[in-house]
Amino acid sequence: MNAPKVIHHYESLAMITAQMRDAAINEEWDQLIVLEQQCSTQVALMRLADAAANLDEPTRQLKIQLIHKILDDDKEIRSRTAGWMQQLQ
Repeated sequence: MNAPKVIHHYESLAMITAQMRDAAINEEWDQLIVLEQQCSTQVALMRLADAAANLDEPTRQLKIQLIHKILDDDKEIRSRTAGWMQQLQ
């Protein structure tokens, strides 16, 4: 798979995790669940793309930046959902 497709998958995941972060901040739990399902699908697509990709250095650096953004969003999501998850238990 070519580099633009790989980056497209990471950009799509970054958009989904940003929406998930916003849903968690706004306590829109049903929306968060829907987005989490989209996130899982996107991750599966990314794994396939990554396995077949040979990225040049600038593209690899962009991928790393996107991963950091995704992880930052994930940290915020986890922080916001901790109380909600305890209520469910």
